[in-house]
Amino acid sequence: MNFLDEIRKNKKEFVKEICELIKIPSVLEENPHSKDAPFGKPIRESLDYVLNLGKKMGFITKNVGNVSGHIEYGEGSEIIGVLCHVDVVPADGKWKYPPFSATIEKDKIYGRGAQDDKGPTICSLFALKMIKDLNIKLNKKVRLIIGTDEETAWRGISKYLQEEQMPSIGFSPDAEFPLIYGEKGILTFDLVADNVDKKLKKVVAGKRYNVVPDYAYVIHEDDLEKEYVEYLKEKNKKGRVDTNKLEMFGKSAHAMMPEAGENAAIELCKFLSEYTNNQLVKFINDKLQDSRCHDMNLNYTDEEMGDLTMNLGILEINENKSKLGLNFRYPIHFDSKNFVAEFEKQAVQYGLKLEFKEDKAPHFIDKNSKLVQTLHQSYIKYTGDDKTPIKTIGGGTYARAIKNAVAFGILFPGETELAHQTDEYISIEKAMLASAIIAQAIVDLGKADET
Repeated sequence: MNFLDEIRKNKKEFVKEICELIKIPSVLEENPHSKDAPFGKPIRESLDYVLNLGKKMGFITKNVGNVSGHIEYGEGSEIIGVLCHVDVVPADGKWKYPPFSATIEKDKIYGRGAQDDKGPTICSLFALKMIKDLNIKLNKKVRLIIGTDEETAWRGISKYLQEEQMPSIGFSPDAEFPLIYGEKGILTFDLVADNVDKKLKKVVAGKRYNVVPDYAYVIHEDDLEKEYVEYLKEKNKKGRVDTNKLEMFGKSAHAMMPEAGENAAIELCKFLSEYTNNQLVKFINDKLQDSRCHDMNLNYTDEEMGDLTMNLGILEINENKSKLGLNFRYPIHFDSKNFVAEFEKQAVQYGLKLEFKEDKAPHFIDKNSKLVQTLHQSYIKYTGDDKTPIKTIGGGTYARAIKNAVAFGILFPGETELAHQTDEYISIEKAMLASAIIAQAIVDLGKADET
């Protein structure tokens, strides 16, 4: 059976559904007093859209607490979990097309969530549809599991796994092909302090810990316009002056690869450090310019999973308080507790207080396991690519929610990673190929006696 031929028969509907899902602006809106839409109406709308689409295709569907759900095919005591999410990070920055327009240009569908993770969600659903339409029998049950706050606190998937049976095996199409068998640990904490410089009225940058901020601004009581313009010219940086409001422009990127972006908050603080005694600004300038923590002598690397990385994701200073939000991605064999203790020692020297947020341990699957080998062969069957190595990443996907799961697709080797960046898009041809590979993977896993 050639699933690529099958998905091409449904290309028009396939493209339409990716576009319709992208058009829903499903950025988190905290609404804890609402049982119907605790993460906001757009996220609930996205969840309902996918579940209703699955129902129209003839699948069994279930909404779990209005924060997650699943689309089910087949029978059996074991469950294969295909874990996706419909929430997206904010669509900041200057876009080629409106980020929720789902504009099609040649082979590309532009929009927030095209790669992460709405495009992959529809790819997975159509993979399941092909298996059902072809009446392929499996000896395991398959559930397309939909989460709704993957980009923040994972409450949706946590709620799901509390109420539903844990899949015995699975994968998340929220990364890259050929396959990701390990994900770094994710550590998040804040640094806070009083603002001792009353001339520093306001500094704002970033909204999410897991995104490199591409815009920052400061409102300062003193007239620093001349100095700032000279700084921008000398450092070849992009910025703008509006009286006492100084703006800095950078480039957004995913926190797992902070070096792919240009952190506007850090660059602005490098300038401000000469004109303020705010200790948080001083700390950023002195200690946080390097994403590998060399400035603090806290750098770490592992042969299997690479470097410890740091992202300064949020900076908020007003006339009274200063707050900095940091996100770290760390490899296996890394002592995160000792790292936090050592980091705090240096922060305290600047009068800063560390407020711990979260520490998710690394996720690692034996690359010689039946799960990994089965998925890898499904990829090879449709690409002929047996040269590109499987690998580990700094990102965190829903794969780590299940003991025996990996990240599988949907970006192909050589494609541009645009998750959390402006002008995010998905290739229609590559998306159809990904859907075919996912269908083959489900069939291979569903018919295998051992995983």
